[in-house]
Amino acid sequence: MSRPVSHRWTFARRFRRGAFGWRSRPAILRIREALSEIKKAARKDPVLGAEGAVLLLEKISGALASVDGSSGAIGAEVNAAVDILASIVGRAPADEALRGKWLDRLWAAVESDDYSYIDQLPDRWGELCASQGTASRWADSFIGTVRMSWSRDRQGAGFFKGSAACLSALYAAVRFEEILELVDSVPYKSWTYRNWGVKALVAMGRKDEALRYSEDSRGLNDSPFFIAEACEGILLSMGRSEEAYRRYSFEANRKSTYLATFRAVASKYPERAPRDILRDLVASTPGEEGKWFAAARSAGLLEEAAELARSSPCDPKTLIRAARDHAATELWFALEAGLAALRWIAEGYGYEITRLDVREAYGRTIRAAEIVGRRDSVLSRIFQLAEKHTEGGRLLASILKPM
Repeated sequence: MSRPVSHRWTFARRFRRGAFGWRSRPAILRIREALSEIKKAARKDPVLGAEGAVLLLEKISGALASVDGSSGAIGAEVNAAVDILASIVGRAPADEALRGKWLDRLWAAVESDDYSYIDQLPDRWGELCASQGTASRWADSFIGTVRMSWSRDRQGAGFFKGSAACLSALYAAVRFEEILELVDSVPYKSWTYRNWGVKALVAMGRKDEALRYSEDSRGLNDSPFFIAEACEGILLSMGRSEEAYRRYSFEANRKSTYLATFRAVASKYPERAPRDILRDLVASTPGEEGKWFAAARSAGLLEEAAELARSSPCDPKTLIRAARDHAATELWFALEAGLAALRWIAEGYGYEITRLDVREAYGRTIRAAEIVGRRDSVLSRIFQLAEKHTEGGRLLASILKPM
């Protein structure tokens, strides 16, 4: 049985409206402190933790009003925080009356959020409702306005923050056919709404139809990543791994780095040899083969990594680290990595390459060459690279001058 919660939260006084200046770092630290306080409370008392989560969600947008969000750091931090806070509220064993108060407060916060810091909260509305009955009542409160906002009648059309919340609540209320009917009334294609149609079809066991519905959702303003991710998930749930891999795996698992992309694909398709996955990924990015060097190295595919470093531009600093890390175990690979680093430096590649970087690449390459008995041929190759008319070539030449 839940009860009214009385607690003095340390974070509350720090999240006054406009509490932070333009710098994002202090605000990020305060958000992390608040999350830590709330999670600690939730471990002992889930209802108390949820009360803290609701309070922070109410305050966070106004407190960050002056923070400069151009770098994306504060936005990413808030998104991660909202995800955690919503889960805490959704899991809390609150009775209907207390949860109703939380939901009223949260919806008021959504409507007053002028900076879009908690605009992902409506997508979690069904989870926040925590029961089919509560979700159904909230869906009924939204659905009329949603229909009006999506009306072809220009007088009634417009944006309504409750559209996503309505679809989320309908889903939690197991009103799947109504989701499809409602989404079909949207006057434009948008994955933001059509993804709920996909979820409804999957929940009803109509997975092939869900695939077609997903593909038909592609539009000018929608990221293909999210659609590919949904389609891949559907196919994998149907046991059609080969089709999922061929059609969607590369697009659905694209990460911020090539190494992270390789790992994401490999983790979803453990039945496939890492060498085959690497080959397919390399083939999917013609002209960028060298960028998969770190992925090949992490998988222990050193011959493939060396070939990638030779065939296409690769980050010299990544190559220098490889030469250092393998100096005591795979000398041939350390030599290949060091030579490749010097080559791409000499050809003008690399970000903020310094004299120290060039000196380290040269030193590690020569040491490896001496051990394997190739010092003269390798040194001759390095002198040729130093003749390049680039900043990197000139740096390399300056190191070789005393010799």
